[in-house]
Amino acid sequence: MRHPHLVTLTATTFVTWTGQRITAVALPLVALDQTGDAWTTGLVGGFAGLPLLTSAWWGRRLRSRLTSGRSLALVLAIQVLGLVLVPVAAATVGVGAVVLCAAGLVTGATAAMLAPAQRALTADLAELPGNAPGVGARALAWQDLAHRSSMIFAPALGAWLLVTWGAEPLLWCEAAAVALSAAAMLTVPAASTSAAAEPDETVPAEPAPSVRAVLRAHPDLAVGIGLAGIGGITWFAFTLGLALLGAELDRPGELIAAGMAGYGAATVGVSFVVPLVVHRVPRIPAILVSWVMLGVAYLALPLAAPNLLAVGLVSAVGGLTMPFGIAALNALIVDRTTGAERRTAFTAETVLHNGGASAGLLVGGALIGAFGAGPILVVTGLIQVIAAVAAALWLKSAGSGVVGSWHRDRSSAGPISMPTADR
Repeated sequence: MRHPHLVTLTATTFVTWTGQRITAVALPLVALDQTGDAWTTGLVGGFAGLPLLTSAWWGRRLRSRLTSGRSLALVLAIQVLGLVLVPVAAATVGVGAVVLCAAGLVTGATAAMLAPAQRALTADLAELPGNAPGVGARALAWQDLAHRSSMIFAPALGAWLLVTWGAEPLLWCEAAAVALSAAAMLTVPAASTSAAAEPDETVPAEPAPSVRAVLRAHPDLAVGIGLAGIGGITWFAFTLGLALLGAELDRPGELIAAGMAGYGAATVGVSFVVPLVVHRVPRIPAILVSWVMLGVAYLALPLAAPNLLAVGLVSAVGGLTMPFGIAALNALIVDRTTGAERRTAFTAETVLHNGGASAGLLVGGALIGAFGAGPILVVTGLIQVIAAVAAALWLKSAGSGVVGSWHRDRSSAGPISMPTADR
């Protein structure tokens, strides 16, 4: 990836996610220490999900203005203010539920705007004259790798720093990391089809179309984003399900550790390969296969338990194709959309997947408590497999309008042609 601005966008992804994962171990401890109530430890995360779930509504006009590094730097600066609320309050008036909720709302709102806008800007910059075809899909795959790689070392580093420094300094670390990313983002220009024009000053913001309009116009995108939403909703079965299945089998903590280790190692390892081959990956088949494989893994996990090696291997198999599916969906958005429509599509991907995961976690514990972890894993696995099969049949019956999505990006063989019509 030779474009310096694309490198900057990828580096900021790595820095912000590393900071977030490092401090994730500290925030619940600060909340518990300051308030004395265990229920407050999840307030920041819980309230951060509210802006995300509603961002397709309240952020529609704002999305059309987030088209340059300067505008994204402003969003990051606001996020810094939300992040420092907790450590500042801890050092002065004390942390309470109101502070935790406010921090969650601010960081959640900025994160809901930032992630789709950054991916859209990456794709826009990749399409500037002088860049080779397929650069956008590869750049987004590198960003996914930057996000995933932080999950390998950042939590362990955070635990070590927690013992060395204490909890509150770690909260300042994340704020400092985001501030550094904001400074770097200032160097990233807006995308333009003319090298001589500065889009911030010469091009008026496009009105953002609604999510519904974008998905109606692009059935293949609707399928990919819809499957991502289903995958988000059912994700609780893997995390909560393995945790509670371990407790049921008298192996508390062991099954979830084995499952997450297998899944994480497989996805990170494969993510190093994806940017190199993403231009050859068939879009819709990669998306469908990734969710089928994850669903099959869910079906097999109750059979693999309580053997830790088997649980790790099954989880790894489920994760092997996931980076390909995510890269294929991002590439499909790049292939099918431009401008404001592209930003809306990335927003839909973020809202449905991450919002679905939050919604699944809200009800997942009750479902597992009522029916057991094993049956829930089986049912959620079947849901993902059936949804992928139904999507494939629906696309086949939809006709020639989406048939091109079954093949790899044809633009790798020639100039990029803009069409007229995400774990």
